[in-house]
Amino acid sequence: MQSPAPTESPSDATTDAVLRLTAHEAAARLGLPAGRLSVPELARALRDQGASDVVITGDPHDWLDTLNAQGWLTRPRSGPTDHALRFSAALAQGWVAADAAVLARLPDRASSLDLPVLSVDETPARWTAPLSHVPALGVYAIVDSAERVRACAEAGAGLIQLRIKARRDDPALVPELRAALDAARGAGRAALVVNDHWRLALSLNAPALHLGQEDWLALRHTERTTIATAQARGLQLGMSSHSLWELCRARGAGADLIACGPVWPTLTKDMPWHAQGLDNLAWWVRMAGRPVIAIGGILDPDQLEQCATTGAATVCVVRGLGEDPRATLPRWQRAWEAGHAAPRRPAPAWPHPTLSPECA
Repeated sequence: MQSPAPTESPSDATTDAVLRLTAHEAAARLGLPAGRLSVPELARALRDQGASDVVITGDPHDWLDTLNAQGWLTRPRSGPTDHALRFSAALAQGWVAADAAVLARLPDRASSLDLPVLSVDETPARWTAPLSHVPALGVYAIVDSAERVRACAEAGAGLIQLRIKARRDDPALVPELRAALDAARGAGRAALVVNDHWRLALSLNAPALHLGQEDWLALRHTERTTIATAQARGLQLGMSSHSLWELCRARGAGADLIACGPVWPTLTKDMPWHAQGLDNLAWWVRMAGRPVIAIGGILDPDQLEQCATTGAATVCVVRGLGEDPRATLPRWQRAWEAGHAAPRRPAPAWPHPTLSPECA
């Protein structure tokens, strides 16, 4: 992708459908005195008048009320002064408004120190510093039963996710989770990550939990606080991300690991996202400030090896585990070791869009 800074100034930074303006300008556009409405109320009023996406700028917070994301985008430090032009340029290059709002605030040589955080509600998220060292975690096996957890653990997998798509009141779920935890612990070094079922994960003292962005948004404030309290006691929280605003939201949520995907097109899930590719994956690694999980479309060990060269902390294998993970995992682990030892793939200056505006 080209820099979002345009070479020529556009005549206007927004259109009637996409608005980016200050709170004072928003109030004036609505014919209201300054201070009558809160910033989120101003944005809602503008959307009620027909705007599809509204970004109300401020320092250090921008309020997003867009087709894809709502919340406070909080910057850790001052960014470029030509942010209005960068926003317009990003829109022109095919980014949706929520992603364009992130790009507008990043300097040309951005790092994880520059990445803003996005809140889930009207309380700004707290920005936290990136990790100074990101550990290498190896192959991340994703399975759907305690039996397969045991097989992966016995094959030497250090990180295993149990992904069971069952209702939380399913009577078979708790025994299966207990058996999976016992299997992982019995292997000595395997850490089990419970997908989605956060209440059970906490009640059974699982070491880690993974949530999708929609799952996180569906939680009440008190439930997110409960998870944060468990994190303070040692729980590791993984979170999915497919776009720039989701990366910022994962950082704002306090995720300990952040998934970037799909790296390649995948049939495992039906989703609107374009493939990240190795270029976006490397950019995520540079910007996330947390261990990055590579996931999606990784079907052979050569692909895993390529992912490892980006500096991703771990790479997911789902269908590639086959019928017998004890037989297949050693080959995947050799691919990880080769990629991790290879020269690091450089990150691009800018990522490419992962969502078409018509899909927003």
